[in-house]
Amino acid sequence: MAKVLAVLSSGYADEKNNYVTGWWAEELFAPALELEKEGHIVGLASIDGGKPIVDPVSLSKDYDPTGIYKKQYDSGMADKTTPIVDVKASEYDAIMIVGGHGAMFDLAHNEDLHAVINIVYETGGIVSAVCHGPAPLVYTKTKEGHGLLDGLKVTGYPNDSEPKEVMDLLPFSLEDELKKVADYHEEKDQDAYVVWGSKQILTGRDPQSSQLFGRELAQKLSQRELQTEENFQD
Repeated sequence: MAKVLAVLSSGYADEKNNYVTGWWAEELFAPALELEKEGHIVGLASIDGGKPIVDPVSLSKDYDPTGIYKKQYDSGMADKTTPIVDVKASEYDAIMIVGGHGAMFDLAHNEDLHAVINIVYETGGIVSAVCHGPAPLVYTKTKEGHGLLDGLKVTGYPNDSEPKEVMDLLPFSLEDELKKVADYHEEKDQDAYVVWGSKQILTGRDPQSSQLFGRELAQKLSQRELQTEENFQD
């Protein structure tokens, strides 16, 4: 049984442009379900703690036609998060950065989050992110001063999928920033796409990749636990 820290955006509002965003429902709930199926425990954190703002679009009929994610959200599953500054990173076997445009605003440059990511990474844990979730990974430096993603194969939300009405409101292009430091892949011909940049770095492309992303992370954690048990028995 591994412990996974899911990190959510606390949310962002641009009143002038009537724009509200935050974390994306499917990108939390779909991976969390896959992790729980494997017996792993998922803890929640956000920048501010408490109840973070979900992107309302992610709960709409267009993106949640069966209402499964809205039901999970309404149940209060994501109502309580730990402030990232209070997280004991050494207790976790993996960190999972949940996407949604909010990640680009409050997660990307947050130094407390970068520190948590580094601790998980340096203690041998898995660092994973889906959709816009890789935003903070772009700016995370290792203790040696190298970029966490430098030269690695990665994916994330592509430019050509961004809604035109939102593009000018975003602080940067995730695809462009990833391409500056890593080997970015989109794989348009695949309905869902995730990639292991190393044995410790996992990224997923978009909401449609969330379930596969969660399954990959869950299975890798289970494999690690099995190997640890076998080594201990030896």
